[in-house]
This record gives sequence, C-alpha cells and structure tokens, in this order.
Amino acid sequence: MKNALDFIVDSVLSLAVYAFLLRFLLPLARADFRNPISQAILSLTSWFVLPLRRILPPIGRLDTASLVALLAVQLAATLIMFRLRAGVLMPVVPLVLNGMIALVVMTIWFYIVLIILFALLSFVAPRTYSPVVDLLTSLCEPLLRPLRSILPAVGGLDFSPLVAIIVLRALLFLIG
Repeated sequence: MKNALDFIVDSVLSLAVYAFLLRFLLPLARADFRNPISQAILSLTSWFVLPLRRILPPIGRLDTASLVALLAVQLAATLIMFRLRAGVLMPVVPLVLNGMIALVVMTIWFYIVLIILFALLSFVAPRTYSPVVDLLTSLCEPLLRPLRSILPAVGGLDFSPLVAIIVLRALLFLIG
C-alpha cells in the first residue's frame, strides 16, 4: 500500500515539476505561445507564476517568476517525497542540494525524451505540421543546431540527435 501511495505522489509531483519546467523553457526556446500545448502549460502554471511576476519581472528572455516557481515546486516535491519515504523533514542544506541535483537530472532526462520523440517524428512524419512537432522543434533546435554545424549529414541522415543524447547521458554519469 505504501509503495502505491509513494508511486502516485511521486508521479503527480514529477508531472507538476515538468509542467513548471516547460513553463520556464518556453520563452527561452522562443516557442510559439499560441500553440495549444503551450497554452495548456501556461494555464496549468499561471496560478503560481502570475503572482510571482508582480515582484519578479523577466530579465530579457529569462522569466524569473517561472524560474522561482520551478525551484519552489521542485524543493516542495523533494521535501514531500523525503517526508513520505523517511518520515522526517529534511534539513535545509541537503534539501536545496538534493532538489537542485534532482532538477538538473529531470531536465536532462526531459531533453533526452524530447530529442528521441523529435527524431522519431522526423522519420515518421517529416515536414508535417502539428502542435507537438512545432513545440518539439522549438525546444530541441537550440541543442541540435550547434551540433549540426559540426556534424555533416551522412547519406541524408542527421546524427545530431544521437550525439546530443550521448552527451546528455554523459552529463548524467558525471552528475551521478
């Protein structure tokens, strides 16, 4: 019973962190905010970000309110999961350290999954418009474009997603 509760709480908290992560990444990637997926993310996270925006204005493309909301949700998720698993509250310094490491790891895994989806969709439905492809393109291109300038296409195949995934996995090994 406890494992099921742990799984459910962890899943809900992870989804919340991913929603706020997307909210933070959308302006950085210059994603189209009229995209239905972007609209859904904005409406899911506005309850927390908009009040913060009154005190934390954006700095260029960096949405400081979204960043603070992302960090707060991640720290709350780390605290809740530690309390659920260990039965005690985590001290502040380990909480912040574990929360930041977990956020970096989640972001790397998030990008690995995005790049895999982006590569698969480029094989299955090349040059097709959909809101998912548009959002994936916005989020993946900033990582893949520099690799494409270094790596030539071999026989019409773009190996930049593969190289990006290898680099991201290496980062995970360095962190872990």
